[in-house]
Amino acid sequence: MDDGRDFSAGELAAIRRDFPALERIGRGGHPIIYLDSSATAQKPMCVLESEVDFYTSSNGAVHRNTHLLGDEATAAFEDARTKVAGFVGGKSEEIVWTKNATEALNLVAASIGNASQNQPGSEMAISPGDKIVVTRAEHHSNLVPWQQLAARTGAKLDWLDLTPEGRIDLSTLERITEDTRVVAFTHASNVTGAVSPVEQVVEKARSVGALVVLDTCQSAAHVPVDVSNLGVDFAVFSSHKMLGPTGVGALWGKADLLEKLPPFLTGGSVVADVTMESTRFLPPPAKFEAGSQPVAQAVGWAVALDYLSELGMDRVEAHENRITEYLLDGITNLEGVRLLGPSDRAERTGAVSFVVEGVHPHDVGQVLDSYDVAVRVGHHCAIPLHRFFGVKSSSRASVSLTTTTEEIDAFLDALVKVQEYFGGPK
Repeated sequence: MDDGRDFSAGELAAIRRDFPALERIGRGGHPIIYLDSSATAQKPMCVLESEVDFYTSSNGAVHRNTHLLGDEATAAFEDARTKVAGFVGGKSEEIVWTKNATEALNLVAASIGNASQNQPGSEMAISPGDKIVVTRAEHHSNLVPWQQLAARTGAKLDWLDLTPEGRIDLSTLERITEDTRVVAFTHASNVTGAVSPVEQVVEKARSVGALVVLDTCQSAAHVPVDVSNLGVDFAVFSSHKMLGPTGVGALWGKADLLEKLPPFLTGGSVVADVTMESTRFLPPPAKFEAGSQPVAQAVGWAVALDYLSELGMDRVEAHENRITEYLLDGITNLEGVRLLGPSDRAERTGAVSFVVEGVHPHDVGQVLDSYDVAVRVGHHCAIPLHRFFGVKSSSRASVSLTTTTEEIDAFLDALVKVQEYFGGPK
């Protein structure tokens, strides 16, 4: 099914029938138009059923039993790891389970901090005078952990700035200097939808020997992602944004780098041997997976990735590109509505944030909800980026593989009603 074509009307209708949440009736008495997939994606029935199946037939603790259920749970858990690795172009031993992408980013930052404290001078350590570079487009999950690491190590935090449309300003790549040890940036902004120039950033980071960390939270469910082709050292993934369950995410890292990183969390399941005085840890990925793991969630995530693979990520991308262009045309043609981010679809994904002049985003969201349109409102965990645009908050409509042009039409009609309710375009 993966031939790069948009879905036909019949195919899209069939896909939508897989998502029971899309039949939910909203406060206005109609099926909810869900334009909030950038916050969390709705789940196909096969994912929901996979979690029930696991708990009813194979539930057991992984990596610590010899009975049937324990063996089946362990096999399902490791099969899921292999599935995630295959979906992103990695190897199973390079996938570390985490609770979410935020924890994965914290894992890298905190482990580098541990290396800096316990292994000064090592390849993974950072020292006072070194530099960590992010971008002004980051959401808090890919900013705050690096701020904390800088404070912990004495390193300097710097950032790449943005063009007026919110794209990374390549003229600021010069801020990645010889003393830069880490460059962390988003693949696509959760506010502007702007796609980062990965190749140029990676090339500059490589020229100074810096580690590269990529946040794919807003890309991996929407476009094909292959970590080996992207050329990064670490990448983080979020299950619940990829049609999978909440409570599980993953860190992908190059095997040699994971080997050199010290553990983040410690306790059970991460040790090869323990004395009363010291601990010898298992090799990665096990040394980063302390305690009970999100087994049913990992199994469900693997089913979600099977579902996406069956549809074809090229076709998902083609469909979302068409819907995003349709949405952008509608938004930019509305008087009194300001788009945050590039207006050119080719430069962005389908996370479309906007400001209705003279109306607070919470009021926008509440009135839209009365017409059964679900959008995100607030600062989207990206306060610095909103400050860049001179606003405190915005509304965001985000498209997905299930979004139809009829839903976008209904959203735009409802947005006009928002303006009318508050006295017309300002």
